[in-house]
Amino acid sequence: MGRVTTHRPVLRLDGGRVARRSDTLTVEEPLELRVDGRALAVTMRTPGHDVELAHGFLLTEGVIQAAADVAVARYCDGKGPDGRNTYNVLDVALAAGVPPPDPGVERNFYTTSSCGVCGKAALDAVRLRTRFSPSGDPARVSAATLSGLPAALREAQRVFASTGGLHAAGLFRADGSPLAVREDVGRHNAVDKVLGWALLHGLTPLAGCVLLVSGRASFELVQKAAMAGVPVLAAVSAPSSLAVELAEEQGMTLVGFLRGETMNVYTGAERIELDAGVGAERESEVVG
Repeated sequence: MGRVTTHRPVLRLDGGRVARRSDTLTVEEPLELRVDGRALAVTMRTPGHDVELAHGFLLTEGVIQAAADVAVARYCDGKGPDGRNTYNVLDVALAAGVPPPDPGVERNFYTTSSCGVCGKAALDAVRLRTRFSPSGDPARVSAATLSGLPAALREAQRVFASTGGLHAAGLFRADGSPLAVREDVGRHNAVDKVLGWALLHGLTPLAGCVLLVSGRASFELVQKAAMAGVPVLAAVSAPSSLAVELAEEQGMTLVGFLRGETMNVYTGAERIELDAGVGAERESEVVG
């Protein structure tokens, strides 16, 4: 398997001091995903949990809906300069009766570590339908529980602690108990890995769960959460306008700027329980 981190020499400048040292970097390598022997996607990712990544990607693209839809996932021979297998080509064989990816949906399936939606032919192509829509999920989560999740996520980010160069996605139950955390150089890959883990463990749809991401909440991350039936998506940074629109359409609770006891609830506020003795403040309307 590929390495998660590597070391490079750097020249460290600190005020008037100069020193040479070794720095730990997050590894970024391409993964080519094939379905039944045909190339489907290439994504730049951090090696590790590639089978989960493949399952999560295929789930959120609407290709599969259950772990049983995949017969086998195996690495293909991909030789590096040293003749060793790079483990950068993964072939997924679909189970009998599972239709292949729809060739009628035009998409450039090359995705970078910073953006997984790039190359979609049209916006409508990514508004995928799912039988796992979270709109009817009665889950409720307390504001106090949400406040504690970022610290729990950071504690589980082992590679981030040494490199500072990874995003993370964590799945939690509504009571705050952790299910799984995955790291990757790409936000969307981290989400695919953790959703793939859930699929492989028979937990989809993820009713009554919270998905926490370490960066911003983009349209694509909301779409991925919806495809897995996640009722609550929280981010430590900002959501985009389109992310908020999609979360509202899907009946999902979207929380942004989750930092300590402060947070913005953009959609689905009915799922958030305030602590005892705390009332909602009446805000005056500001007319600009």
